[in-house]
Amino acid sequence: MIKPFLFSRLPLLVFGYGRVSELPSFIMRYGTRVLLVTGKDTFLNSTSGIKFTRVTAEKGIKPDQLTITGEPSARLIDEASARYRDVPPDVVVAIGGGSAIDAGKAISAMIPVQGNVKDYLEGVGNKEHPGNKIPFIAVPTTAGTGSEATKNAVISQTGKDGFKKSLRHDNLVPDIAVIDAELTISCPQNITAASGMDCFSQLTEAYLSDKANEYTDALAVEGLNAIKSSLVRSYYNGQDVYARTGMSFAALTSGICLANAGLGVIHGFASSIGGKFDIPHGVVCGTLMAVSNEVTVRRLRKNPGNRTALRKYVMLGKIFLGQKNKNDDYFVDGFIEYLHNLTDELQLPGLKKAGITGDDLKGISLVTECKNNPVKLETEELIEILYRRLL
Repeated sequence: MIKPFLFSRLPLLVFGYGRVSELPSFIMRYGTRVLLVTGKDTFLNSTSGIKFTRVTAEKGIKPDQLTITGEPSARLIDEASARYRDVPPDVVVAIGGGSAIDAGKAISAMIPVQGNVKDYLEGVGNKEHPGNKIPFIAVPTTAGTGSEATKNAVISQTGKDGFKKSLRHDNLVPDIAVIDAELTISCPQNITAASGMDCFSQLTEAYLSDKANEYTDALAVEGLNAIKSSLVRSYYNGQDVYARTGMSFAALTSGICLANAGLGVIHGFASSIGGKFDIPHGVVCGTLMAVSNEVTVRRLRKNPGNRTALRKYVMLGKIFLGQKNKNDDYFVDGFIEYLHNLTDELQLPGLKKAGITGDDLKGISLVTECKNNPVKLETEELIEILYRRLL
């Protein structure tokens, strides 16, 4: 029997190599006054960006650029929103990685709303966002977060009282998402690895989630097949158009899946660690993925009543090992071994590089959520996961 489910709204999805050339036409649907939010390695300096600047000038489009140099903070969102509140843009366009897209999404949501963004963050504020926003177009330049397809923007504050929480409302889904792998060609190897593992972990966690359904499972499997054929290839050869396109597809699909099935313990760690330490989101997800899944499998095997998740681990093994006619344990254990080998191959750093020590592990674990994980992990198991990735 098909499980009951809800499925979130999606943007107008424009997917394909070279389709960023259509961006000026999509902007013109809303007007000519544009707030352009970009990452530090700005799109405007690329070949596509130079063409974009020329075409927008010809069309009378007047972009006002805001550069994001890291994960968006509440202060950045508040300052940018206040600057444009009296004379708002016709449209906000975010071109960049997940941080730039989350920043643009949050700014578009906060320009029409009085107050500070912290007031509206889950687990931090006490207000519910009304859903008003400036029209928003998302254009990813990395293949990772899938933020171009989600209704939340992640806002961070690092330090003792830090947090990493979402501004969320159904209406905050981008109006248009332009996904063009051409924009990811110049992505550095380390970012390709971290963002790719973020995408991989999102697809895996959504597939294994206790909120998964037939729709999200079907999408997740397609995304995971793209990961298998494209992640390592794009890491070693950033100019591989087919691999880059596969990863852009996987990232988009991961955003759709997480929005509808939720995520597990890996992203629970990303939230609790990201609020306290200056470490890229994708690095946390990537470095913890193998051990988190290993510990989850170990717990599932001790709980014979939960067979659905173990069957899905078998499917994951079949996807990534490319073998047939083996027993279930072969595929489950083989998938875990594949993840460990991939962690080494992509040279994902341990947690010590972010300043995390053994003294921090219990505190992190006590505030790490394990919702949607196929099995609830105990604090001792969470500490074990972190300890094994200190290095």
